[in-house]
Amino acid sequence: MAEPCTRPAMAVEHERYGSGMSGALSSPLGRAWRIFATGLSFATFGLGGLVLWLVVFPALHGVVRDRGRRQRWARAVVTTAFRAFIRFMRLVGVLTYSIDGESRLKGSGLLVVANHPTLLDVVFLMACVPNATCVVKAALGRNPFTRGPVMAAGYLFNNEGSALIDACIAALQRGENLVLFPEGTRTPHGQVLGPFRRGAANILVRGAIKATPVLIECRPPALKKGQKWYHVPLARMHFTIRALPEWGGEVLQRAAREREDPWVTVRECNRELRDLFVRELSHGRLGR
Repeated sequence: MAEPCTRPAMAVEHERYGSGMSGALSSPLGRAWRIFATGLSFATFGLGGLVLWLVVFPALHGVVRDRGRRQRWARAVVTTAFRAFIRFMRLVGVLTYSIDGESRLKGSGLLVVANHPTLLDVVFLMACVPNATCVVKAALGRNPFTRGPVMAAGYLFNNEGSALIDACIAALQRGENLVLFPEGTRTPHGQVLGPFRRGAANILVRGAIKATPVLIECRPPALKKGQKWYHVPLARMHFTIRALPEWGGEVLQRAAREREDPWVTVRECNRELRDLFVRELSHGRLGR
């Protein structure tokens, strides 16, 4: 039975605090403030990353000796920090948000797949999904502003080649949650959705793991691929995030029943998963 959509924690906070000052922040002076507040937010994000790297995670390493336990604590710190960052951006008037079905993201061993329209998508998802790992660019492990969280939380690097799929499946089998963006990069400008790479489908088929699809929309569009952070829209960004019921059971059952070639199954799974996202996003159902 599909779990009903709920609006806990972060969604409740939005309803309580997110609707004020909308008129004032849409004025020319309000837009100037939001440019400043956006810059302040990202500066705070960078400073927070340095503090985590230089202070928080070294202290955690000294207190918690067990690597697995230390990693879970580090991920809890990242979740708390990202939640605080989103709340800060809401507080200073940069954005508002609504989240439906957040309880669907609170299990273990979840393969969370989402579209990727903006720069903040990973922040929202990592703030919602406990004990989550994700696949990141190797460069983030060398960046002083992101190195601390990436290394301490044990995130996976995208330069690990064919071993990456095995590492993702192993993490899920250990009960960790995995956040993936099948597009691999932010959605190209002017498109509803970019092409899907087959990593998520490979994990789903080879690991016999269902996916939890998450739809993300930002209105007005902002922080898109190739768009500068200071190109803020005329009105505040509003993020709508919707977690759907688990998906992929029919694909796995059909593959087992028909004994399909695994590569054929992966290709069909990838196509059907993308079709689901295109259908939901094109119908404009996120704002309902």
